[in-house]
Amino acid sequence: MTAAKLKITSKAASKAGTKNTGKAAPTQRPMPPNPPTAPSKQLHVFPNPAPQRDYTIQFQIPEFTCLCPLTGQPDFAHFVIDMVADELCVELKSLKMYMWSFRDEGAFHEKVTNDILSHIVSVTAPRYARITARWYVRGGIYTNVIAEHRKKGWKPQAVVTLPETGRETGLLG
Repeated sequence: MTAAKLKITSKAASKAGTKNTGKAAPTQRPMPPNPPTAPSKQLHVFPNPAPQRDYTIQFQIPEFTCLCPLTGQPDFAHFVIDMVADELCVELKSLKMYMWSFRDEGAFHEKVTNDILSHIVSVTAPRYARITARWYVRGGIYTNVIAEHRKKGWKPQAVVTLPETGRETGLLG
């Protein structure tokens, strides 16, 4: 942008109620061609840093929104995605933009929950994935939709149960 474009003329300054100080007026940075915070249906992945181990990754998305396909009214849900990655993990920012992409789409609770699981599975091929979608009240009814995927042949390791011990508070007497 040239200096001439940045300056406000004295006529424009007087209309805006500002003084002509001869200084360039502040300008807003132009929007990048691919804004970093725009909805997207693309999920990005990165290599699992510990593919030799089963460990759980949990994403909580408390502000999911889409539209009711019948009324066009907004539906709100709290999504919890639990997964045991195999070779690939989901990159967080792309997950955020992906979940945001449903905001203006009409979808039944069951369909959108299963579609999200299917997309995550197709991109990451996890050992295990579960989506729990807790939909806020609609017509006096709360709806929870839980969908799971297990990689063929994968079996989770047994849960280790440790004995309960007292918790120290650091307070004496």
